[in-house]
Amino acid sequence: MGAKKNFVLDTNVILHDYKSIYNFQENDIYLPIVVLEELDKFKKGNEQINFNAREFVREMDALSSSDDFFKKGASLGDGLGRLFVVTNPEYPELLSKTFSERTADHRIMAVALDMQMKKKSIRTILVSKDVNLRMKAKSIGLDVQDYKTDKVQNVDIFDKAQETFEDIDPDLVDRLYAEPYGLPLAECNLPHEVAANECFMLKSCRSTVMAKYDAASGNVKKVKKEKAFGIEGRNAEQTFALDALLNDDVKLVAVTGRAGTGKTLLALAAALQQHETYKQILLARPIVAMSNKDLGFLPGDEKQKVAPYMQPLFDNLNVIKHQFAPSSRELKLLDDMQKNEQLVIEALAFIRGRSLSNTYLIVDEAQNLTPHEVKTIITRAGEGCKIVFTGDVQQIDTPYLDIQSNGLVYMIDKMKGQDLFAHVNLIKGERSKLSELASVLL
Repeated sequence: MGAKKNFVLDTNVILHDYKSIYNFQENDIYLPIVVLEELDKFKKGNEQINFNAREFVREMDALSSSDDFFKKGASLGDGLGRLFVVTNPEYPELLSKTFSERTADHRIMAVALDMQMKKKSIRTILVSKDVNLRMKAKSIGLDVQDYKTDKVQNVDIFDKAQETFEDIDPDLVDRLYAEPYGLPLAECNLPHEVAANECFMLKSCRSTVMAKYDAASGNVKKVKKEKAFGIEGRNAEQTFALDALLNDDVKLVAVTGRAGTGKTLLALAAALQQHETYKQILLARPIVAMSNKDLGFLPGDEKQKVAPYMQPLFDNLNVIKHQFAPSSRELKLLDDMQKNEQLVIEALAFIRGRSLSNTYLIVDEAQNLTPHEVKTIITRAGEGCKIVFTGDVQQIDTPYLDIQSNGLVYMIDKMKGQDLFAHVNLIKGERSKLSELASVLL
């Protein structure tokens, strides 16, 4: 357990995880009053941070029921510390000399610095997901940490493609080619364990086979090259991805990879290939405003505001459409599906509260979601629903997420080994030679 500590929380920790106050074991939590002021600005809206702000305020309301809450704090539960709200902190002279303005960040640092000076027997730690604030806090001698409760340690898997097992018995490879139902895992004598629905290469002295461990049957099976609505895998990774995307037994799929590897295109093509299985195909992506252009500043109604953010999804749909002649049956089908709302492209915020049954849901740019957001989406899944998350873990646009704490990586780490889950990481770019060169060099 160790010595008891005092933690001062930044606003962004609450916005990231409204239950964060319960994740500090027996240690006490100190909440500067300015944090509540900042949360008040986030209460309105449909985004996850707005939801988190509202939920935390409700938590605070329940905890502050006693008359002496602002004097004595409130217990957070058995085995946990207490929560205190610091209403009138002193502003240390060191802070005034170092920073000219009394911004919200500086007022939060003031609480931590004041506590550090007055309660020297107990370690005081400022917790923030803001890298810049942590740097400023370090410059004045504060002990600071990132909020690491939901951080994933092993992120090396996103730097490599599927594993290749070499020196495999040639007869085994031949048997996999010949046996449509595959071979029991125990008979394959793989060098180490493989996860449910994991894909890999088996290489002998005379041949190589693309294979997977099929969790539904318990067998190692050959992975066949398949087309999905005119789209075919151009490499082994894409072939593996299509196999998982088309597999009815796998209800949750994650496809990761840098720009140009074909993540979204493969997911959309697989969904369209199965349009008769699902009553609706739903493509969604989170809205991450760039260049400070919030939705409120953009002209038009709700649909017109989000249209620029949804354009990449329409671009992928157009790639599929351009494969077919104007008078083709496939193109007419796509047009009819859009008219009848069997194929819908919309902002992720609009699916909150919905129950998705018999739906093929594709969530693009999932690396910009928090773990809680990903959980919220998956719990929307009803009967006959399949959910696909795509994203580039190296291209995160949300300021308080990184490669270890974003929802996509967190979900992959927690779901690995589950029979209903598959993850494929794409390495090779297939968009164009120029795109691949830029991804590697720039």
